[in-house]
Amino acid sequence: MNEQVVKRLAEEIKVLEHELTTELPAEIKKAVALGDLSENAEYHMAKQRQVFVNARLGQLKARMAEFSLVNLANIPRDKTAFGSTILVFDNTKNEELEYKLVTSEESDVTKGLVSTTSPIGRALVGKRVGDIATVITPNGKRDLEVLKFTTIHDELGAEAASK
Repeated sequence: MNEQVVKRLAEEIKVLEHELTTELPAEIKKAVALGDLSENAEYHMAKQRQVFVNARLGQLKARMAEFSLVNLANIPRDKTAFGSTILVFDNTKNEELEYKLVTSEESDVTKGLVSTTSPIGRALVGKRVGDIATVITPNGKRDLEVLKFTTIHDELGAEAASK
């Protein structure tokens, strides 16, 4: 799992927990001191922010729990999956493209980083060399032929060998 993503999520959790336990209670207390809560915009804004922060914390903690469940042993070595770098031939554009299958937090299509949950990512997961991945996009259907790929295991092995 990409340690930078986990670190970024942990930092956001820390910031939001501080806001929820320290800053928002102080804002609410200050707003209550102003009087009539039915027409107190500061109070209502602070309470809305509190609901949002609680919801976001729930999302982030659930995502962190999902990351902790990722088991590299369950990622296949003989076909594309999370962490694979894939060279494809796009029959529609008549060009070779390279994609890396990553988490949604890491995705950046301009850099070739596609989420395993995106249309391109879903189409490429589980493919082998020679397979055709059909992707339905707003611009129409695209056929991507897998020319070659490396798995996360190959990349981790190469990384360990270089150390």
